[in-house]
Amino acid sequence: MAAWIERRNVGLLALLLALPLASGALAQAAGAPAGQAPWTVRPEWVKADEDFLAGDALQGRGSATPDEAKAAAWVASQFKHFGLVPAPGMRSYLQTATIVQPMLGGPPVLALAGRPLAGVTLLSAPAEEVRGRLAVAASDDPAALPAADVVAVGSAKAPLFAIARAANARHVKLLILRQSPETDRIWQQMGGVTRMPAYLEGDAPHATAIAILPAAAFDGLISQAGQEVALDLPGLTLARRTTTNAIGFLPGSDPAAAVLLLSAHLDHLGRRPDGIVMHGANDDASGTSAVLELARALAAGPRSRRGILFVCYGSEEIGGFGSAYFGAHSPVPLAKIAANIEFEMIGAQDPKLPRGTLMMTGFERSNLGETLAAHGALVAGDPYPEQNFFQRSDNYQLALKGVVAHTISGWAVTPTYHQPTDTVANLDIPFMTRAIQSLIEPVRWLAASDFQPEWKSGGQPGR
Repeated sequence: MAAWIERRNVGLLALLLALPLASGALAQAAGAPAGQAPWTVRPEWVKADEDFLAGDALQGRGSATPDEAKAAAWVASQFKHFGLVPAPGMRSYLQTATIVQPMLGGPPVLALAGRPLAGVTLLSAPAEEVRGRLAVAASDDPAALPAADVVAVGSAKAPLFAIARAANARHVKLLILRQSPETDRIWQQMGGVTRMPAYLEGDAPHATAIAILPAAAFDGLISQAGQEVALDLPGLTLARRTTTNAIGFLPGSDPAAAVLLLSAHLDHLGRRPDGIVMHGANDDASGTSAVLELARALAAGPRSRRGILFVCYGSEEIGGFGSAYFGAHSPVPLAKIAANIEFEMIGAQDPKLPRGTLMMTGFERSNLGETLAAHGALVAGDPYPEQNFFQRSDNYQLALKGVVAHTISGWAVTPTYHQPTDTVANLDIPFMTRAIQSLIEPVRWLAASDFQPEWKSGGQPGR
């Protein structure tokens, strides 16, 4: 790969938007006439959405790739077909942003007091090389993590995600962990490839690097607290890529009313270095399909008091960059967004939940989930609080800015997560269809009402 990748030509997107919809499996039946009730979600529509988004043609919709752009263009064409219009102030259904992606030119080198350490696995790299004195955490409690440039955590009973998040908040440059079954599982889910910390152009890059050491090497390391640690990144270069959001708008009857935001991310992991395509049928073609089918249903019905934004983000998988850019460049002021419902991995039923029920992350943080449930939505609390799912999807970007924003999910810990088995063949299409169907009337009610979702005391993150 060249040391510098120019911003690619996005003319293909405009071309795809101008083309008629494809025939055959991609052909979508038009929505029912206005006023026809009840609306019925058809499983063949859901299956057609999935067949295109998670089919071989899009090669796994890798973040900020031409395949992601094709997926966004197709979603935008569907929005247009259903009768949605460009969002206020936008001339098209597409929003693009430039991502800067560091690239390694050789294996990273971790050294202690000038001596290279063997057996290093780098889960994620920093945006630049690291130098710092080693601090050793007294425990794995994320709240007690030292605020130092280089921190080693010996016990790993707390979820790695929580430790990494705490390290990032304390501006730790390098987090070193002991190898464990959890780190092995995460490395395998990543396809055995170091994650490089992309960032939006114009932002100051900051990301905590995470290095894993075998037990013996790690034990030798923590006995030398205070020594100089260096992480060298041979041949580090920067590439620029474009990520694409698809945005459609259903205007409301009251221009002064707040709007709703229904969203999902349309990217996945693309093609692995070993050539295996990661199709991402559940993560998150299923959420994108939910947004599409809700757009189809609501656009076919009577006009609501509130307008509704339908957004499918790019580049969630490499850091939530599509939603971050949207949050900073929303076509509607964030103060006018009454609520955001994100759809993530609704392709399978969670065995911990009642049949047909979806989980809502952060359910207890606001009054949105309980109010939707009171109006017929089959949503319940998150049975995996230790996984911090509320912070791990695109809703979190807007929640930090004050928007009441939650993610609705099916089986969040499904065995196909980030696996080559996340294919259309392994989806529960009937469950998906029923799940989407169950949300139409509650969302229609929310769009027609003057109910204002609110954070409960201590529920808004960052407060």
